[in-house]
Order: sequence, then structure tokens, then C-alpha cells
Amino acid sequence: VQLQASGGGLVQPGGSLRLSCAVSGFTSDYYAIGWFRQSPGKEREGVSCISSGDGSTLYADSVKGRFTISRDNAKNTVYLQMISLKPEDTAVYHCATDLEPDHCGTAYWGKGTLVTVSS
Repeated sequence: VQLQASGGGLVQPGGSLRLSCAVSGFTSDYYAIGWFRQSPGKEREGVSCISSGDGSTLYADSVKGRFTISRDNAKNTVYLQMISLKPEDTAVYHCATDLEPDHCGTAYWGKGTLVTVSS
């Protein structure tokens, strides 16, 4: 089981980025996959989760209305579209799964991608 996040970078406040999570070793559409972020001095935060089946989604209050999670089962990839980025969104973003259909966890934790929001 492997998950690899990509797409991070430096962006100005108000800008946008799209992160990708490529998974291998399992069929992503059978399981819920989540995005988490961690920055120095802060606890790890669950950002968003997309379940299998109907693809229902959850978002942290801090990103609601700005971030959108989606999945392309044909590509075994989950995306996180981020708009209206703020400096407080700066963090290393990871994707993860518990290999459960409706629950997002961190049993399998991929290498992250750094997002820096700064002018």
C-alpha cells in the first residue's frame, strides 16, 4: 500500500493549488481516503475525507468553502483543489487511508507535499 502526494508549492495569499494523491497497492475506489496537514508547532489536522461508494465528503471547518476533494477511480488518484489560500494553510499535506470504506484514518500514511502560502 503506497500513497504519494504531489502538487505543492509556493503560492501567494488568495491563490490556488491542486494536490494529487496517487495510490498503489490497492483499489482506491473501495476505500475512504483523506487529506491531512501538519505544520511546525501545530498538531496534525484532518483536512478532508472522501468515502468510497457514493463519494460523500467531509471538510474541516477551517477549509470549508475553499477546498474540494475529489477522486478519479480510473487513475487511482484523489485530488484536493484549494482556492483562496491563506498563510495559515501553510503545511505539509499528506494523504492517508485506513483501508475502510467510510472512515478516514492514518494507518497508511504517504509522503507529503509542502504548501507554502506567502507573499
